[in-house]
Amino acid sequence: MERMSLQDASFLYIEDDVTPMHVGGAAIFEGPPPTHDELVARFQAKLHLAPRYRQRVHFLPANLGLPLWVDDRHFNIDYHLRRSAVPSPGGRTELNNLVARVMSQHLDRARPLWEVWVVEGLDHGRWAMVSKVHHCMVDGIAATDLMAVLFDTEVTPIPTEAPAWAPDPEPNPIELLANSVAGMVSPLQQMRLAAAGLRMPRRAAERGMELLRASLPMVSRLRLLPTSSLHGPFGPHRRWRSARIDLDDVKTVRRKLGGTVNDAVLAFIARGFRDLVAARGEQLDVVRTFVPVSVRAEEEQGTLNNRVSGVFVDLPVGLDDPIARLDDIRLQMDGLKETKGAVAGDRLVRMAGFAPPMLAAMGTRLAARLPQRLVHTAATNVPGPQIPLYFCGRLLLESTPLIPLLAGVRIVVGIFSYNGTVTFGITGDYDTAPDLEVLCSGIEDGASELLALAT
Repeated sequence: MERMSLQDASFLYIEDDVTPMHVGGAAIFEGPPPTHDELVARFQAKLHLAPRYRQRVHFLPANLGLPLWVDDRHFNIDYHLRRSAVPSPGGRTELNNLVARVMSQHLDRARPLWEVWVVEGLDHGRWAMVSKVHHCMVDGIAATDLMAVLFDTEVTPIPTEAPAWAPDPEPNPIELLANSVAGMVSPLQQMRLAAAGLRMPRRAAERGMELLRASLPMVSRLRLLPTSSLHGPFGPHRRWRSARIDLDDVKTVRRKLGGTVNDAVLAFIARGFRDLVAARGEQLDVVRTFVPVSVRAEEEQGTLNNRVSGVFVDLPVGLDDPIARLDDIRLQMDGLKETKGAVAGDRLVRMAGFAPPMLAAMGTRLAARLPQRLVHTAATNVPGPQIPLYFCGRLLLESTPLIPLLAGVRIVVGIFSYNGTVTFGITGDYDTAPDLEVLCSGIEDGASELLALAT
């Protein structure tokens, strides 16, 4: 039994009928697909390295304490490993539609919050593995670490034997009562820690000034944006599309034109949104993007809790010159690094721990439902391994992420790099974002135009 962090629990509190809060993606492999027995054997041999995948969420009465992770004594691997197929001809469109349909469905909260689908029938004899896992279990960086558990770096996997597993007993009423009391007392403990910090006024003042300096650039961006089709209410169904570019092209742009790989990727996305809003007949100077940033400390590597903050970046879609767009983004990102904006966001999230879990749950649900015009979209960039990986002896060709919609944001972008390729997974609301192909082609065109200018 383990208590969930407030940030992890917030992803459960936010979830409602139209906002499933799982992350995932589609990985495409060389064929033939593994049999069900192969799949089961592979997962059973590795699950002990990711114990959260055998645990379910246990909520305390009236949210008097944060939810608990408890072993699922009815755990059944066959429930989580599923199979499907795409219709002929088995191309990108067919796979994208299946991924969107699978990702629109909520995970069962009575069971461990993950599923894996083997998808057969892709063209060229390939197959796909579609994975979905609730955001309360992992953030992007931690999910990438799980790839090291499930995948091999050699064609022939090293034989492993699944160790015996016996679930811990479920918490009894006394333990639940103790956790409820601890949940109500924890804000008082944090207040005592804060008071203890005040006994060292110089250090407290230094931290306060650092937080203030880092927060000012964030606060300056919290102004209402013009009304746009990019934000507003959305429904329960999703569309999903993908784009891909060579990582070497991104590095060439970075090397010749300056900035970082992430700056270049955001510039490509800026071109995509420029094309999208133009195709919709709208005029925007900027598309404000929330960019999640991992603040996982070195000593936290290998843990599966969420340790993510974020910064706001204004994509300058109103600028005609692609190099000017890249320079603008680079200056913004350099300023955010200098002021430690992501760290400020992390500390503000931690300050929410002063609220009792019941109030935190109510506040999170309320914030998620309020109409907002502070941000247009989100773009999360997770670096992956740059070596070939294998699953059950099958080569992983590419992997494309999926991230959830939230708080009136109708389109989000997930970015993942693997073995020399950068993939963009675009999630959109089914009813209000029927034109995701425009965004995808714009991202690829943005990479091509900057590469041409760089070379």
